[in-house]
Amino acid sequence: MPAVLVRRHDAHPMWTRIALFGLLAALLLAIFGMPPVDLHGLLHYFGVMDPFCGGTRSVYLTLHGHLRDAMRYNPAGPALVVAALALLLRAAIGWSSRRWVDVHVPQQLLVPMAVAALVALDTNQQLHAALLMQPWGGA
Repeated sequence: MPAVLVRRHDAHPMWTRIALFGLLAALLLAIFGMPPVDLHGLLHYFGVMDPFCGGTRSVYLTLHGHLRDAMRYNPAGPALVVAALALLLRAAIGWSSRRWVDVHVPQQLLVPMAVAALVALDTNQQLHAALLMQPWGGA
């Protein structure tokens, strides 16, 4: 079963770095807008969406407070922003108190949950292919 542990050291410093980098990239996106380059893979032009399609738009919209539109483009966008903020909050508490909260999920549970979430997200994105193939008009 999943367990919440409190440790005297950060057992997962890489997750903190990833969250920090991700939030910095998201803030740059929020300030400067969408990238001027096309980030789509080849299959996108044939109508095949992957789980990450719409992710950039979704994060941009999340940071501008347009959660309904963000969820339409990719429900993972708001979830990733919240997860990154939670990881940085965890780090701030850990650095100040020297107590690190660690959520342990056994691999035999984590892998099936991750696969199911990825399949559900991919299915959702494919169902929204028409929206995701439209040119970005901004928020």
